[in-house]
Amino acid sequence: MSAYVVSSEEVERTITAFTRLDQRGDKKAMNKLAQRLQKEQPFLLQHAASVRGEHGDAVGEAAVFYATLVWAMFDRGRDATLPRLTAQNLADADKVVTEALSKIEGLADKPPHERVAPALVETQPHIYAKLAELLAEDVKESAMTADTATAIIKPTEIVVEAFDAALTGRRPGEKQGTVVAEVKVGRNEPCPCGSKKKYKKCHGSIDDLGAG
Repeated sequence: MSAYVVSSEEVERTITAFTRLDQRGDKKAMNKLAQRLQKEQPFLLQHAASVRGEHGDAVGEAAVFYATLVWAMFDRGRDATLPRLTAQNLADADKVVTEALSKIEGLADKPPHERVAPALVETQPHIYAKLAELLAEDVKESAMTADTATAIIKPTEIVVEAFDAALTGRRPGEKQGTVVAEVKVGRNEPCPCGSKKKYKKCHGSIDDLGAG
């Protein structure tokens, strides 16, 4: 098992935070999240977006969204910023995932959310369980096609493997330093940004998505 396993509670809190922002249509908070991801994990974004070339923009956007979910799940609850994944981290993770999947008989006959290797699932069981649930639900509810789910499942598994390897030291990424502790603001207090909204309705929603 992995030395750092993301808990089911951390996974569920991440999904809840994303769902809340989506329901509110909080583009400002999502843009800030995207800016942070671009700064901290540029190679992750490049990796996820690379499927656009073969599968088109819609599939690329889905891949980026799922990669962002994985990043947020790992990021939640940590005092230190996640290691920055490098191109080599991701290339090595690709080899690991490809090899693991090659050992599964009848892989192409399985639904997209089941195209995972048991050895990989063991490293981060709660993340993999949620990814399978979300992909199956998205396909069932026609939020994405089965072809789209098939195209993004492996790139998403590569992100999980890359972060797991970086955090366990198997294939370390680039150190980014630690998150500096800040003065805590009550969730029902006015947001210090001056928006006149409660903190939980403004920048507190961004904190809910960040893992620090």
